[in-house]
Amino acid sequence: MREITLTINGESYTREVHEHRTLLHFLRDDLGLTGTKEGCGAGECGACTIIMNGAAVNSCLVLAAEANGSVLETIEGAAKDGTLSALQSAFHEHHAVQCGFCTPGMVMSATDLLRRNPNPSRDEIIDGIEGNFCRCTGYEQIIEAILAASKEGKSHA
Repeated sequence: MREITLTINGESYTREVHEHRTLLHFLRDDLGLTGTKEGCGAGECGACTIIMNGAAVNSCLVLAAEANGSVLETIEGAAKDGTLSALQSAFHEHHAVQCGFCTPGMVMSATDLLRRNPNPSRDEIIDGIEGNFCRCTGYEQIIEAILAASKEGKSHA
């Protein structure tokens, strides 16, 4: 066991973790932050994408102990005071959600992309979400939502 301290969505957490525990399972099982999904468990699908120290990562590939001292953002932190973020609103407005399983990871990857590149081209969006798989929407609505959020100059912080 090892004690770790993390800041997640602006709140500090200190917990004991087994050294083999993934950050994904720590978030979901230990903290109850179940918006982050487990798809493949091998870093291939993007369902578990979160932002760690300012960059999108697959939380299934990071050990919780490795994240000690990190600042994390999960989908639970995207909405503020019960109001969807601009990007979440764009996903809703453009019907970029069907089953919703991939949506948290997709929103986190898109958030990372828009912070790095506030006005991406269609091709840059495709590149930015290439690590996220969606089995339902065919990606068109997702791309349109990200384009709309960027063109409207909405904040992605």
